[in-house]
Amino acid sequence: MAERGRPRSFDRDAALSRAMEVFWARGYEGASISDLTSAMGIGSPSLYAAFGSKEELFRQAVDLYGAVEGPEIWSAVETAATAREAAEGFLTATARTFSRPDKPRGCMVVLSQLNATQASESVCRALRERRVDGQCALEAHFRRAVESGELPGRVDPAALAAFFVTVQQGMSVQARDGASEDALLKIARNAMAAWEPLTAP
Repeated sequence: MAERGRPRSFDRDAALSRAMEVFWARGYEGASISDLTSAMGIGSPSLYAAFGSKEELFRQAVDLYGAVEGPEIWSAVETAATAREAAEGFLTATARTFSRPDKPRGCMVVLSQLNATQASESVCRALRERRVDGQCALEAHFRRAVESGELPGRVDPAALAAFFVTVQQGMSVQARDGASEDALLKIARNAMAAWEPLTAP
């Protein structure tokens, strides 16, 4: 027996990618269903049929963002030979990726929903968890450096990671406000000037 109903007439992956950029540029609450369906090239019934709800579409868009945008920054941490190179690579890659002219500026996970409302509380919580996960990943790198003796035992890996993640989050806001790659790189270099005082024996 033939399957009833009209088949989907759109590329789900391409539609999700376009939705990601709308959420990235406008935020969760700033992106209306009309904005999303216009960018995705579908009607609202197709959006709900394919993704269930705006929140679920957003969650999938954040997953996609992490999969396609995250590696450029995090690979700089994972492949670094030293803790210092990890911190510097983290900020330098951030300066490049947050200021690309062909993408929305800044970080989707940082900027797309900061203030919780009744409608967005679970979205804010999910984004906070992702930000914490990123900070924990950087902390783990610094913790291994302390355990190996590369960094002195007095160094607090959690505090060190929090410092560099806070700089990165500030760079996200600067990028959204129009800061160039060169301006963001200067911020990165200034932040790295704190490395020696922060990690001295």
